Amino acid sequence: MTTRKRKGMIVKNTHARPVTVDMSTRTIVVNPGDELPVTAEEVRDAALRQHLQVRAISIVRPTSDEEEEILKQQLEAERRARIEAELARQDAED
Repeated sequence: MTTRKRKGMIVKNTHARPVTVDMSTRTIVVNPGDELPVTAEEVRDAALRQHLQVRAISIVRPTSDEEEEILKQQLEAERRARIEAELARQDAED
């Protein structure tokens, strides 16, 4: 039996107010009507699942390979920026 590749999803805020989802990997704020990609790992996050359960967020569709790559690059750039900011803060304290 082959293991299928899990994909990320495009999620949409279906409420009239912004929805904040505090996942283990990151916190996202989705404004009303906005769509946002989430990774395959994040799709399984309990916080996102809770918002899906109460229909504050809905799944629009799976991400394309191109969207997956763009999201991966964005998340890596954000991670690097956080590390660099922390290192600069530590240097400033020294």
